[in-house]
Amino acid sequence: MSDQKPDSLPANRGLQIEEPLIFEQDTPGTCGVDLPEPEMTTAYLGGLERAGPIGLPSLSEPQVVRHYMRLSSKNYAIDSGFYPLGSCTMKHNPRLNERLARLPGLGDLHPLQPQSTVQGALELIDACAHWLKVLTGMPAVAMSPAAGAHGELTGLMCMRAALEARGDARTKVLVPDSAHGTNPASAHACGYMVESIPGNARGRVDLEALVSRLDETVAGVMITNPNTCGLFEPDMLRIADAVHEAGGFVYCDGANFNALVGRVRPGDLGIDCMHLNLHKTFSTPHGGGGPGSGPVVLSEALAPYAPLPWVVHGSEGLTLAETGAATGGDPIGRVKGFHGQFGVFVRALAYMMSQGADGLRQVAEDAVLNANYLMTRLDGELTPSFAGPCMHECLFDDRFLKGTGVTTLDFAKAMIDEGVHPMTMYFPLVVRGALLMEPTETESRASVDQFADLVIRLAQRAKQGDLSFFQQAPIHTPRRRLDETQAARTPNLRWTPDGSD
Repeated sequence: MSDQKPDSLPANRGLQIEEPLIFEQDTPGTCGVDLPEPEMTTAYLGGLERAGPIGLPSLSEPQVVRHYMRLSSKNYAIDSGFYPLGSCTMKHNPRLNERLARLPGLGDLHPLQPQSTVQGALELIDACAHWLKVLTGMPAVAMSPAAGAHGELTGLMCMRAALEARGDARTKVLVPDSAHGTNPASAHACGYMVESIPGNARGRVDLEALVSRLDETVAGVMITNPNTCGLFEPDMLRIADAVHEAGGFVYCDGANFNALVGRVRPGDLGIDCMHLNLHKTFSTPHGGGGPGSGPVVLSEALAPYAPLPWVVHGSEGLTLAETGAATGGDPIGRVKGFHGQFGVFVRALAYMMSQGADGLRQVAEDAVLNANYLMTRLDGELTPSFAGPCMHECLFDDRFLKGTGVTTLDFAKAMIDEGVHPMTMYFPLVVRGALLMEPTETESRASVDQFADLVIRLAQRAKQGDLSFFQQAPIHTPRRRLDETQAARTPNLRWTPDGSD
């Protein structure tokens, strides 16, 4: 990591104050609170008690408060500005959701309470599940998976269970080049060999190539629709028909459901299972801002194998079914403790109920409109990777930088100095020097125009030959660009209080 000023001066920039790590601020004897000496008690840890101090720093209260306030001010968040990451749907999280998640009776529940005392919570989970089934046109949904990749694994496990139940052990899963990167990893984790399917010149799945790979060894296909190029797969029905005819199942990655919600029901496309990122499509906090959640909707053929527990209705109210006998199926068991991310369910249901069916339809329409507007604004200065309209995100490649010496990484770093988070870089891998941008439906035309204007200015500056500017960027941040080669070859992965790494 390069310094921004000579070694004799601190790297302060404007009101961004440079400071050491919190452990490096340790001042023995300093403490923000006065605590009495603890009384000696009987040891209950079977010899695992501490043998000495654990190395926490000694700090005053102002040091602690200022340290964490400074760290928080260095975070870029959706509340700070436009977050154009493609493939992630980083959109506004309505404050109504947060208020409801903190209501007494929701925010203070404990997962080990008797079920008779949490009837409202079970009803909420059931209502959220109902909305997801209606929106996807699927008969069942497993609510417990923790996030997208976990949902992928859960769906694949249901597929495997269904195949084994009919005595059909299959070994391969087909994954298009345009699918999300977690798809092949999830298939491998489920014990399948992964076979890649190429895309065509239009950025979609090569239907002929896929069909030619189908045989009795193929358990199914994992397809992302819209795909990671931001494009809808127009051959989805033909793909599903071909896979089903070969005896396999169709998994759809639901990370891009933001482009379809309220407009297209995946169940009508022949899809057997699909995870839904509640932290993307349904506005709950994303990334470092909160936990994810990845419920998996299932077709009639896979519903009997859904993981436990399920919310079921009985004579004594709502209960969580813990056995297959209670669900009438042959479940794969548990995939997570308790019953999923309850706080995320509260937020997602609040979002769905506040939007209503017509509002959710408009979510998809506005997301697609914003992405196509942005692509149109940038076309001419940047180079779109594929012709024609996109869905909820637009994809560019680095041809517009040809001959400038500026790379996609240089361009992204320069965007930081313009006050905006960079778009997704170098993904999807099928496009050279990719720049993937998703404005989402919660950005106004003014904010999309502001973003487009700064991207156009940077593109023009690159073409004018200002190479040194791009290679030095960012220059207005508390830290400069990492030496990524050195970081990869000589990583410093741990720190100890005595300074010995």
